[in-house]
Amino acid sequence: QVQVAESGGGSVQTGDSLRLSCAASGYGYSSYYMGWFRQAPGKEREGVAISSSFGESAYAESVKGRFTISRDNVKNTLYLYLQMNSLQPEDTAMYYCAADLTNYWLLPRYKYWGKGTQVTVSS
Repeated sequence: QVQVAESGGGSVQTGDSLRLSCAASGYGYSSYYMGWFRQAPGKEREGVAISSSFGESAYAESVKGRFTISRDNVKNTLYLYLQMNSLQPEDTAMYYCAADLTNYWLLPRYKYWGKGTQVTVSS
């Protein structure tokens, strides 16, 4: 069992930056594939970026060059970050952190999910 919790959302204006954080703990946490997903009202949940313990990462085309995913192990907790730059109104969504031992890349099939953190970008 892995516990996942996000933080760092907020309301910003077009062009601003935000950094989301996710804390994951539990048995085997450091080996998990971790990812950021988002869901806007009326839309399906979509993958934003994923990271593996081997140093692999992948990004949705819509965020490449603007978002950066990173991870860090500190005192039995895995921290996953999403640095979001040049935010646009279309980035407005609830952002979720997810974890699984299987790599589903950007597909929202991960087993463990946080409750989400809201990001709102106004023009």
